[in-house]
Amino acid sequence: MSNRYDVIPDIHADIDRLERTLDALGGGATLAFLGDFIDAGTATREADDAAVLTRVRQLVVERGAVAVMGNHELNAILFHTLGKDGIPLRTHSDKNKAQHRSFERQFGISTPQAKVWVDWFTTLPLWLDLGGLRLVHACWSQPDIDLIRKRRPDGCLSREDFPEIAAEETDFAKAVKNLVTGPELPLPEEHQAFQDAGGHPRRQVRIAWWRSTATTWQDAALSVPTPSELPDGDLPQNRDVTFYPVDAKPVLTGHYKMTGKPTVETSNAACLDFPADPCAYRWNGETRLTDDRLLVV
Repeated sequence: MSNRYDVIPDIHADIDRLERTLDALGGGATLAFLGDFIDAGTATREADDAAVLTRVRQLVVERGAVAVMGNHELNAILFHTLGKDGIPLRTHSDKNKAQHRSFERQFGISTPQAKVWVDWFTTLPLWLDLGGLRLVHACWSQPDIDLIRKRRPDGCLSREDFPEIAAEETDFAKAVKNLVTGPELPLPEEHQAFQDAGGHPRRQVRIAWWRSTATTWQDAALSVPTPSELPDGDLPQNRDVTFYPVDAKPVLTGHYKMTGKPTVETSNAACLDFPADPCAYRWNGETRLTDDRLLVV
């Protein structure tokens, strides 16, 4: 397997961004994708789920590209899969349908065309360890990976797992969710909710698991517009979050819709999902991640 990888984060049905990224990267390295190929967001310039999926699958088949599953692929699997009771494993609520609208417009719901892609999503592993580089959509949690690997050594889910994952009650289901959506911690009961970017009150705080030295709420939090709304003190000692060790091999992730200029936040872990300034990472075997390997498209 190649020791050079060009790593591309969340495309979200933006065929223009995908093609511009591929053009900018050129050739020579193995392409690697961090999931979330579908479901156009506000940053998507030209929504075309079918074109993105067809192009990525072609790159996997013909050029040996690799890819991991994102939360939108897992959501789609559950959305288009019926439980034993005949009810979709992911509810068809207005919120979920709005999130999945661009895919549904092209393929419909549980149609043969939709099933083709849902079946392909199940071939995507939850993580990849490429020797010197690790890839995961939202969170590299070694305890969760070890737990999943006992049942699914290659990291690929099976149809029989889907009802369990949808219920989110077992340790296996929670581990899967953590890898594709990332960890969150509830605020202390006595603390008021903070306002998210949409002005909605929230009591669950996204945690930047790659900040291994973070000890306080404000140091560890992600997606909190006004950090002063968080508690002043330390994170709870019994927190169920595994921070990435400083001596672990490099890992690249997407998912978090980061703002500002794309940057490598720590030397062995970086989020590449910057919707306003799309980027890719050109990994050439280095053991420490650096900003000069980022390619802003």
